[in-house]
Amino acid sequence: MKVTENKIKVGSLEWFYRESAPRGETDLLPVILLHGLPSQSYSWRHIMPALADKGTRAIAPDWIGFGYSSKPDKRDFAYTPDAFITALAELIAALKIDRFSLVVQGFLGSIGLQYALRHAEQIESLAILNTPIAATAKLPWKMQQWGLPFAGDMLTQDPLLVDRTLEGGSRYRIADADLDIYRQPFLKSSAAGRSLMYAIRNMQMPAAMAEIEAGFKQWQYPTTIIWGLTDPWLPVSMAKNFASTIKHAELVELDDVGHYPQEHHSDVILESLSPFLRRVV
Repeated sequence: MKVTENKIKVGSLEWFYRESAPRGETDLLPVILLHGLPSQSYSWRHIMPALADKGTRAIAPDWIGFGYSSKPDKRDFAYTPDAFITALAELIAALKIDRFSLVVQGFLGSIGLQYALRHAEQIESLAILNTPIAATAKLPWKMQQWGLPFAGDMLTQDPLLVDRTLEGGSRYRIADADLDIYRQPFLKSSAAGRSLMYAIRNMQMPAAMAEIEAGFKQWQYPTTIIWGLTDPWLPVSMAKNFASTIKHAELVELDDVGHYPQEHHSDVILESLSPFLRRVV
């Protein structure tokens, strides 16, 4: 199964998204996969074709400001969780998707969780991969620096921040050909760095974590939490505490796996995503 690259204009914003579609008709609900910082939908390149091969339509957008999606100025897009959530809702409506399974990962994945809480009627099931989910979660100092006055302007213009962050977080080397794709938006335009800086400055982590902690105490939908145990930024204790507060949650702990599990460990993640594949409309 192949991954196609697509663009869709929604209002003033152009979204780039990757998609793998199953052959023929399917009664399985689609899966939407959301990437983290400072990544893009390319991180799901191994997961998506495998889902499609089993009959599941898989869609992975680049967040606005990231990858190959629009990178508006902060005067035109606030880069707050509310702004991202509104834009994502408009994208899902434009794609004519009513109900779906949701997979989130990393620092931006928390915005996907806020979306799920605010649009629970659309969510069939949820998978959380190494995503901030508690008040104790903090942006790593490496990422905090991207939002600092003056320093942030310079740091976010360095394409190598992608290499250092993705490899540092995953604790494995990433192939040069893959890093070339991750770096490309930063090489094409200074807007990629500015968008990253705006997003860091407007993440509103304390408020986001408070919403997630309170909201998921009432969560009623099947949830799989997949956690790389060598994540340098988010400890597994956070995942364990979170799982204990949700009725229908399963925690899968992955040894020798870091912050970006999908980058190197797609096979074991696919095994954990099997509940998605069994659910039908």
